[in-house]
Amino acid sequence: MQFEAASATAASSARHCVRYGSRTWTFGGALERARREKLDGLIFASSPVFTANAARIVELVQATGLPATHEGRVLVERGALMSYRPNLNEIFQRAASYVDCILKGSKPAELPIERPTRFELVINMKAVKALGLTVPPSLLARADEVIE
Repeated sequence: MQFEAASATAASSARHCVRYGSRTWTFGGALERARREKLDGLIFASSPVFTANAARIVELVQATGLPATHEGRVLVERGALMSYRPNLNEIFQRAASYVDCILKGSKPAELPIERPTRFELVINMKAVKALGLTVPPSLLARADEVIE
């Protein structure tokens, strides 16, 4: 589902997405392929595998010279370019609210489905400089955190 959403957004700006996978958990082959094919950038979908292998993934992505965005801030803290994701504190607060409603007798099937309303943008300026990029001031102003 994440790939389909990214593809639709890319198409609206005359770009396209290519899906790469790595069954060996080394990631190197997929990232090397992306570098050889001269992609404009990388988007890492949400996965606990990426978080668990954060240091290795950041190292491999940096070796490609491609900008990448990640779902988890842990990769940005380790040197990745940027992350954008729903605010987890808000999600956990809403989950607690749901539990409270259920414990008070509400039927789970009758509770509304909610989507995140707050998102967190983290930008690593060291990675920005290493890639030779310029981040527009308007994007920096919107960032929840800028890591120097």
